[in-house]
Amino acid sequence: MEASTGTPSSFPNPPPQPNLEKIKQKLLKYGVQPTPRILHNLRKKEIQKSNRRLAKQTSKLPPPLSDAQREAVLEESHFRTIKKEYNKFTKNEATEKLVGKPWEGLGMIQLRELSIDKTDYEGERLNPEHLMELSDIIECERDKFSWILDKDIDLEEGLFENEGRKWAPRQRTEAESIKFLVDRLSATELSVKDWKFTRMMRYSGLQFTEGQMMKIVNGLGYKGHWKHALSVVEWVYTSKEHMHFQSRFVYTKLLAVLGRARKPREALQIFNLMRGDGHIYPDMAAYHSLAVTLGQAGLLKELLSVIESMKIKPKKIRNMRRKNWNPELQPDNVIFNAVLNACVAKCQWKGVAWVFQQLRKNSLRPDGASYGLAMEVMLKSGKYDLVHEFFGKMKRNGKALKALTYKVLVRAFWEEGKVDEAVEAVRDMERRGVIGTATVYYELARCLCFYGRWQDAIFEIKKLKDLGPTRPLAVAFTGMIKSAMDGGHVQDCVSIYEHSKTLISPDIGLTNAMLKVYGRNDLFLKARELFEEATRYNLDSEIIPKKADAFTFSSMLEASARALQWEYFEHVYKEMTLSGHRFDQSKHSALLVEASINGKWHLLEHAFDSILEAGEIPHVSFFIEMMCQATIRHDYDRAVSLVNAMAHAPFRVGFQDWINLFEERINKANLIELQEKLVSRDIVKEATVLNLLRALQFICEDSLHSIEIPEDKEGDSDEGSGSLFRLAEDFEDDLVISPSYYDEGSDSDIDEFNFEDVVPSGEADGLREFGAPSALEILETWKAK
Repeated sequence: MEASTGTPSSFPNPPPQPNLEKIKQKLLKYGVQPTPRILHNLRKKEIQKSNRRLAKQTSKLPPPLSDAQREAVLEESHFRTIKKEYNKFTKNEATEKLVGKPWEGLGMIQLRELSIDKTDYEGERLNPEHLMELSDIIECERDKFSWILDKDIDLEEGLFENEGRKWAPRQRTEAESIKFLVDRLSATELSVKDWKFTRMMRYSGLQFTEGQMMKIVNGLGYKGHWKHALSVVEWVYTSKEHMHFQSRFVYTKLLAVLGRARKPREALQIFNLMRGDGHIYPDMAAYHSLAVTLGQAGLLKELLSVIESMKIKPKKIRNMRRKNWNPELQPDNVIFNAVLNACVAKCQWKGVAWVFQQLRKNSLRPDGASYGLAMEVMLKSGKYDLVHEFFGKMKRNGKALKALTYKVLVRAFWEEGKVDEAVEAVRDMERRGVIGTATVYYELARCLCFYGRWQDAIFEIKKLKDLGPTRPLAVAFTGMIKSAMDGGHVQDCVSIYEHSKTLISPDIGLTNAMLKVYGRNDLFLKARELFEEATRYNLDSEIIPKKADAFTFSSMLEASARALQWEYFEHVYKEMTLSGHRFDQSKHSALLVEASINGKWHLLEHAFDSILEAGEIPHVSFFIEMMCQATIRHDYDRAVSLVNAMAHAPFRVGFQDWINLFEERINKANLIELQEKLVSRDIVKEATVLNLLRALQFICEDSLHSIEIPEDKEGDSDEGSGSLFRLAEDFEDDLVISPSYYDEGSDSDIDEFNFEDVVPSGEADGLREFGAPSALEILETWKAK
């Protein structure tokens, strides 16, 4: 037998040794001479006898415990000891009041004692009116009584209508149950994984039939809660009770809801889900809904892929009952118009010819929407001659000319500089009896103001007023002022503003537009007067102006900075802060940095703290400017803390940026002291900090002109003009937030798409055999032309 290689956990006790003296005495007693041989044999027999006795006793004992069993026995013994002490403690009458959870106060103990009181109420029956009054009191002070309220339970009307002793809830109709569920879901932010969502769905009392599901999804979509609509469909059709009753019409309605919410990526995911199941395979209505959604979002490549996929039959599909089932469909005018709509956002004017070619190939005739969208594509692409050509084709083919068509035509004349032709186009619209919309006259008025003819634009505004526009006239006057400002007619802006006062009441949008006009044309005194008028509350005036908004303060900050009026800049910033308006980094970062350079560094400190309190990341220029100010004021501890904070921020400052900044702002003596502080402290070794140390070492050396500047690492700035103002202005390019700074769930707006998500590789090969080009090939063809 092989010996065990493992080390035993514990060695057995050695067997007892026999006493040789006793054996000798016993032999001598019987007259036997104790020779060594006799003693050895007797000793051996005694040891064998002892071993047999020990083996017999060991066989009667239980097997030895392992380490885990031994630890479990110790824990059980320890638990029994604690339990015995706890029972002894709870039976003590002197410590009866201390029984309970240690983190609960005495009030909860008293409440528990009252709740377990066995005394019955023997008075009169409670009055339902008093209970309703109590519910109103609790509802008014919900924060005070939040510990006794369940937010998922509502007291509805008729809850206490049953006068019997046994309470029974009022039965709802199907419409009331659907409305109740939609309202409750709309008032919460629950997801499908939340247990409250499941309880709410089960307690609604609905069977979730096809009609009920369509009403629920439509109601949630009307309220703008597309996420809840997705959750409802997912919860119902993943449950065991309803997973075999999925409805194509419910998913089509969900596609429409996602389209109204402008969620093309989520709609594409639902569409791919539908294409994988024969029960809910998309029909033409589903293709229409998805195509319109993708066209509005400008996702041209995805839309072309969907068009390719609708012409072929998928090879792998679940729940396909008939082998001869053919789901192939051909695109119609709605889908091709969606392609034109996507070409508008992408400025793919070459795609218009492809669409009209496909229409002829499929024996379809372009409708009025096709020509109108083609005109809009050419307008966005700057092909004004083709705009007029499509307009002529539209008239020759007898298509109905609509107001939106004339709007595109007016815009084309505007960008060509043909003002008289734009006016004549609108007059031709009126002669044809086409009912103009407010957008046509608004576009023409802006065109006239851009070329300095604001009096003629006022005549168009009067016609717009007679139409009863959906938007107020203040919007039209604001657009006219901005157009005149873009055309360089400052005095016309003032005239339009003064004329608007005679027609409408003071509007904050007009004030903001005029503040921008004054600020960009060095009219600070007029901007200041207008700003003080907008922020002053005049008790004597019968017309109360609207309260200044964030754009008002932003425009005045820009005007003050352009005029170098830093004292008034500080006044406006304080007024903005006291008014409760939030600081906007993308608009004010460069202004605050410039104000800090001109002595208002405390404003930058306040903005920095406000951003941190809001849970956001300050702009990189804030860190750099505050570090420069701390270095100039010899506050090197503050500078070191800012450097450590920059190391954890999701941006990077290059070596050449530090060089340009130090040479412009800080003298060499302060830089030497800053370098000594940084070397003596523990700082985070990140790319920005390493570039800072390299820049300090480079500047502090005497051989500044003889040493070649080392090359930046990957990700550093390669340009030599990377100053603080460039960092402040290029906010979106420099501040690159890492994915860890975003939550969940965010919306999916990334313009990347996997072709195999819509058309798998096997289906794509079949498409090549079919003879049709792919979406990528079509786009490459358009670019090559």
